[in-house]
Amino acid sequence: MAAPPALEITGLVKRYGTATAVDGLSLTAARGEVTALLGPNGAGKTSTIEICEGFRSPDAGTVRVLGLDPRDRALKARIGVMPQTGGVPGTARAGEFLRLMAAFHRDPLDPDALMERLGLTAHARTPYRRMSGGQQQRLSLAAALVGRPELVFLDEPTAGLDPQARHATWELVGELRAAGVAVLLTTHFMDEAEQLADRVVIVDHGRVVAEGTPAELTGAERQLRFRARPGLGLDELLSALPVGSAAKESPAGHYLVEGDVRPELLATVTAWCAAHGVLAEDLRIERRTLEDVFLELTGRELRG
Repeated sequence: MAAPPALEITGLVKRYGTATAVDGLSLTAARGEVTALLGPNGAGKTSTIEICEGFRSPDAGTVRVLGLDPRDRALKARIGVMPQTGGVPGTARAGEFLRLMAAFHRDPLDPDALMERLGLTAHARTPYRRMSGGQQQRLSLAAALVGRPELVFLDEPTAGLDPQARHATWELVGELRAAGVAVLLTTHFMDEAEQLADRVVIVDHGRVVAEGTPAELTGAERQLRFRARPGLGLDELLSALPVGSAAKESPAGHYLVEGDVRPELLATVTAWCAAHGVLAEDLRIERRTLEDVFLELTGRELRG
């Protein structure tokens, strides 16, 4: 028989009093793949993950982690959990804590080698509460990985990390995938999700609003961006563009043209700029990003 998916959620509902945090959410995470769960603050991501980790109980729906109920004690040795914050006693010294975590597993990774890999060797005797935010994040990541999990939950794993530590984390996630480990990742960095994820699930108001591979979500449509003097007016440009094209301008003079970006369209834009006596600066052709898709689906207004 084929092994069950690493994670299978069907019709999940979670309420807190009269507020519904998760409202009929369903998703599947395959083994050996990175699944990114994205959404604005308050979209239900953390509640969903905490239910999958066995820390909360659902009000409705079913969740299966490696084919088991999330509260099954047999899962403790098979999953790794990196919470968004905390999870380590404040007085625990980094090296001692990681070795203790390793002792709970039958075939752990070498704690010292993992500390070295994540740049924590020099802080092995530092209490957790005296470590920087980035160091705490890296120690939490090490604790999630030291037991060689089959499925690992990474909640904002690169928050507060410098670029070097961020890319080191990306490399580790790639190695986990190559080793057949399933990763459920939450992040507010859209480029991170686009770089790492095999599959992306976008949620809002506790429901799935889109899912697919990054390429499926962003599509093949290209965009033309450039800078010029603000306030040039777009009516003349829009009338000259092919049918189905669109143009937008920001108050700072950033222009965006969407549609079938071909040489003819590029020539039309540069001719329009020349007619206004301006030079199109920083002109570039690019594909729609995951951040563009995310904002289109969830809006641009700030969330509480």
